[in-house]
Amino acid sequence: MAAATAEAEAGAGTGTGGGSDVSPDFPMALLYVGDLHPEVSEAMLEKFSPAGPILSIRICRDKITRRSLGYAYVNSQQPLDAKRALETLNFDVIKGRPVRITWSLRKSGLGNVFIKNLGKTVDNKALDNIFSAFGNILSCQVACDEKGPKGYGFVHFQKQKSAERANDAMNGMFLNYRKIFLGRFKSHKEWEAERGAWARQSTSADVKNLQEDTDDGATLR
Repeated sequence: MAAATAEAEAGAGTGTGGGSDVSPDFPMALLYVGDLHPEVSEAMLEKFSPAGPILSIRICRDKITRRSLGYAYVNSQQPLDAKRALETLNFDVIKGRPVRITWSLRKSGLGNVFIKNLGKTVDNKALDNIFSAFGNILSCQVACDEKGPKGYGFVHFQKQKSAERANDAMNGMFLNYRKIFLGRFKSHKEWEAERGAWARQSTSADVKNLQEDTDDGATLR
């Protein structure tokens, strides 16, 4: 797993810059292509070439087994070409699976929204269609396992204000007869920090209660 992670991080480096007409929020020409079928090859991703010249295509693989990890990076020659590919090819079907294309950006908590209690019929494309009304989306994903959707997902907006608008409008609303709940996405480190703080508070409370019980016992004796 460590080897796979290292290779994935190596593939997520900075892409080629350039293009004065491109928004400063998208300074790179590097796209992330996810939800790939295990048998998708680099040659199959040449379908990105009609959008513009491609510098490189890299499917990330386990270093030991060489099996696909289910995602790739496509580096276009110009950011505008990458933008065109994103707009025209996102959710296209390759080997029976709709692929998910996003800008390859380092994720932060800003603009990220967590959505839970999603119905089984809500997929990545449906999530994108619903939440794009609130602003430009960098990426969106419904969490899945081998049994299908797990009932929650994430939307990463270009701007924090878009995330706030989505939260205000959609939190507690019904989507396909299910009441959904939105909140700010928290990274693993944030969850660990909160758990640690909670554990320290619980320990302090237990110690305090133990001291009080001991004092009461001493008084009774």
